[in-house]
Amino acid sequence: MDTTEILIKIRRIVRSINLESKKIQKEYGVSIPQALCLGYLHRSPDFQSTQGAMCRFLNLNSSTVSGIVDRLERKGYVARLPKSGDKRVMIVALTSSGSKLLSRIPFLLHEQLTEKLNKLDPEHLKRMEDTLDMLINLLNIHEIKSIPVIAIDHEPEELDEHHTLP
Repeated sequence: MDTTEILIKIRRIVRSINLESKKIQKEYGVSIPQALCLGYLHRSPDFQSTQGAMCRFLNLNSSTVSGIVDRLERKGYVARLPKSGDKRVMIVALTSSGSKLLSRIPFLLHEQLTEKLNKLDPEHLKRMEDTLDMLINLLNIHEIKSIPVIAIDHEPEELDEHHTLP
């Protein structure tokens, strides 16, 4: 295999991610991180979570997740509720509209890849990680921060100076 084939395969992956992001945004009106937040809330006890837990799940800072939640709240997909017993803490809750939307969104590439990677044996996963590390080093991009989400073309305010998309 020559280097052109490697570049074509990388481009195929990037293009697939880009097309999925555009499709989800166009057909469902939410970005991939917004869809992942809805999914996280759906899997959370009582369909609720703190913003801090959502930050840890997405590996994003509080102001970025706050922006995501703001947009979801404006669309009626989540609601902010004061925590019982501590009014200083806000709980983010999935609304019935958010749940209905989530049920219509197809299984994301991010979720498909996670499921398939989890089925690989540890040795194969390690080789894959080493190969990706080699690509990162060859491109000298190890200083670029990234969220653990496969997505492109987000609303600019969903990312900040500390987190850029892969």
